Amino acid sequence: MGEEQFDTPKEVEVVTFDTAFGKFGIFTCFDVLFHDPAVTLVDKCHVDTVLFPTAWMNVLPHLSAIEFHSAWALGMGVNFLASNIHNPQQRMTGSGIYAPDFPRTFHYDMKTKEGKLLLSQLESHPYRPKVNWTSYASSIDAFSVGNQEFKGTVFHDEYTFVELKGIAGNYTVCQKDLCCHLSYQMSELRSDEVYAFGAFDDLHTVEGRYHLQICTLLKCKTIDVQTCGDSVDTAATRFDMFSLSGTFGTQYVFPEVLLSEVQLAPREFQVTSDGRLLSVQPTSRPVLTVTLFGRLYHKDGATSASAHSTAHWLEGLLIVIIPLVYSLC
Repeated sequence: MGEEQFDTPKEVEVVTFDTAFGKFGIFTCFDVLFHDPAVTLVDKCHVDTVLFPTAWMNVLPHLSAIEFHSAWALGMGVNFLASNIHNPQQRMTGSGIYAPDFPRTFHYDMKTKEGKLLLSQLESHPYRPKVNWTSYASSIDAFSVGNQEFKGTVFHDEYTFVELKGIAGNYTVCQKDLCCHLSYQMSELRSDEVYAFGAFDDLHTVEGRYHLQICTLLKCKTIDVQTCGDSVDTAATRFDMFSLSGTFGTQYVFPEVLLSEVQLAPREFQVTSDGRLLSVQPTSRPVLTVTLFGRLYHKDGATSASAHSTAHWLEGLLIVIIPLVYSLC
């Protein structure tokens, strides 16, 4: 990605330190999308809080900084302190102090060059609830949608979409092994806006290779459904209710709710133990997207014979390396 100026460790480093107010881990920027060292710090080293410096370029609809970083805190059950470079000309803005239950404070500003100091109080040892991300979705029958499906592109990935036709409804959309279920109620059905509900289950290959399973409700850029998945940062439709779930093949799922003008929705939704992303009140602003962003780390790069052979070679290597790395926790 043209970042050869940065030093790269020959082996993945797992960095932690202990304090009287919990165990901390550190990783940087793009690392948050991968298993090592990010997930290792939580699952193996049992950190309470992650310190996360970044130069994050916002990519809507699913990878805005405040959106994804707050979702990672929720999905992984840790505090997440994200400090982003503030450079609006390069779409770099969005810092926050995120807890596993809701964002404590955040800052997103594409209009000025001024930075901001964020302060908040956190639990030093946050509670990490258990979620079975496929339990509910696999227990219900699919909602009928007829022949309404169409293809759309989100950040170079081809999704299977259906358009939301009514002010309220129930939809199921599937792609490969993933079936997504949505129930919703809009505050009004506007003629100047279109929302779509989509599923993606495949390897993302642009600016990094990583396997995704995503269920998403999103606002289309225009009333033309071919713009569903394009970047859009304002909306006019509020939702009185939504319930989103999917038959995920992973327990690493990150729940996102992003509102108009790229704002978060603290305390306006919850995640249930059976894997539903539920509203708890009408949204305070119009909705840009409601998303369950799943990562299948075990499938990353396993798309060619060479990748398979490399993975096989690494298996033997990891037997030696992994215990050494984990001992650093």
